[in-house]
Amino acid sequence: MSDAPNTVGGGSLPPAASPLTRAALEIDEYASSLGWDMPARLFALVDSEQLRRSDPQLAKKLGLTEGEPGLTPIEQDELPAGMELDKFLGTIAWPDMIAGCALVVERLMLPPGAEQSRPKNASEAQLAEWVANHPAREEVRITAAVLRGGAKETALRLRSKDIAREVLTGPDLVPGLTEALLATFA
Repeated sequence: MSDAPNTVGGGSLPPAASPLTRAALEIDEYASSLGWDMPARLFALVDSEQLRRSDPQLAKKLGLTEGEPGLTPIEQDELPAGMELDKFLGTIAWPDMIAGCALVVERLMLPPGAEQSRPKNASEAQLAEWVANHPAREEVRITAAVLRGGAKETALRLRSKDIAREVLTGPDLVPGLTEALLATFA
């Protein structure tokens, strides 16, 4: 973890259904403020009340108010350049005080049904090129968040609809990514 945590503020977000959903939306809003074409970002999720009790000075610095429930996202050091994401996630071990984690990645996605035109027996490089050149491809920013106990949430922002009210949320939007994040707590 980083010595000087970089946290996410969610001043203008409406109340969300759960602390995990709120954290995912706060992180999405933060990532949105940085623009597109950014590297992946990893966040630890800490119980805000526990953080206030264990480190009142840090809580004050982060603007956490007394009695405010929720999760505080703390950005971690940059991911190693050139390392595949799944391999990187396999190297993570979180201390007990970390309630969950979140990851922001940008990807290209295809609409349902696009798989029918997928080239058969193509290599990974050929598939990547096919997706990159597909006329119906969509650039997306995925914010996947999980809690140690198994709860999952995803915020998905389309580059073509880059406004907060268009962000899709749900626990199973990118199940492979949330499962990989949950494995970091195993």
